[in-house]
Amino acid sequence: MAEASHGVGGLTYDKSKRSWPNELNIFIALIIIIAIFEILGQVLPYMNGQSFLFDTQDRFNSIFNEARLRIIILQVAIIGIISLGVTQVIISGGIDLSSGPLVGAAAMIVMSFAQTELVNGNPNPKAVFGDWAFDLPVIVPVIVGLCFGAFIGAINGSLIAFTRIPPFIATLGMFLICRGIAQWWTKGQPVSFPTESFAWLGSGMMPVVWFIMLAVLCHIALRYTVYGKHTYAIGSNEDAARMSGINVKRHKVLVYMIASMLAAFAAIILSSKNLTAQTGMGQFYELFAIAMAVIGGVSLTGGRGSIIGTVLGAMVFGAIQSGFTYIKLDAFYQLMAMGTIIISAVVLDQWRQQRAASAA
Repeated sequence: MAEASHGVGGLTYDKSKRSWPNELNIFIALIIIIAIFEILGQVLPYMNGQSFLFDTQDRFNSIFNEARLRIIILQVAIIGIISLGVTQVIISGGIDLSSGPLVGAAAMIVMSFAQTELVNGNPNPKAVFGDWAFDLPVIVPVIVGLCFGAFIGAINGSLIAFTRIPPFIATLGMFLICRGIAQWWTKGQPVSFPTESFAWLGSGMMPVVWFIMLAVLCHIALRYTVYGKHTYAIGSNEDAARMSGINVKRHKVLVYMIASMLAAFAAIILSSKNLTAQTGMGQFYELFAIAMAVIGGVSLTGGRGSIIGTVLGAMVFGAIQSGFTYIKLDAFYQLMAMGTIIISAVVLDQWRQQRAASAA
């Protein structure tokens, strides 16, 4: 029989039911995944004993393969920014399918206000507007992008909160609207040649810097503010949250606005990094962002999850993607494998919930 000690009010504390944080489980899974790819690099004949994570050819001044580490981190940084907003939406009991197309639409609009007048001494061949829109301060396209994101988020949140449309349907409709906006903006033509100040936003490792900074801010907001407490409360039990005095409708609109603004900021960084904006940008980003959150332990039923878990989930996602490329797995197999992993993560989440409910 497990030892039990009395607590406040005569309640008992069973040591056998203690569990470590879910984030630790994700971190252990990350280590295991890296170890599996390391082993595959040694046992697969065509890999010739290559290492997934370590520098075995003395190309760098450290024991790690710095180039691969940069690739993994950069791969997840931009989608990771979207996943920070998606995490908050899912915790509140919703879902957002519009974030990927929103990236494409926001990128096209933002780049239109970030163009330089001269390219190699000649007029910009991709100019969208007239002289008034050339060489604007970098803050202008950033504000335009964030305002566009807030506008789309406000529509999503209002539809869900005030018309009671299911989040899946509301954001699926916005998915199509945003994809249409991206194609309509310049009739499908790419927008290129930004100013140097705008290009700096996504240069080098800056996407990672933005991701880390935003992750810290979102973690603080969810963990230590009234906003976070209300978000968890609504996701856990919306009726109870409403009866406790929380303005559920207003809060839902706020959550979707924040998520869409984060997606728009990801579009700013992506277009800056690529020095161009194209209508197809953001394809599958909404699914990858949801996958990062789910892998990170965010419950699709709402009320549970954390930003730290999502960041770790993003690293797991990046390690798997990079690992598949490392073992030379064909792209179509990669998609099938990623789909299997997402389904497995959801099944694991359902199993955890059922186990917790039976133990209560």
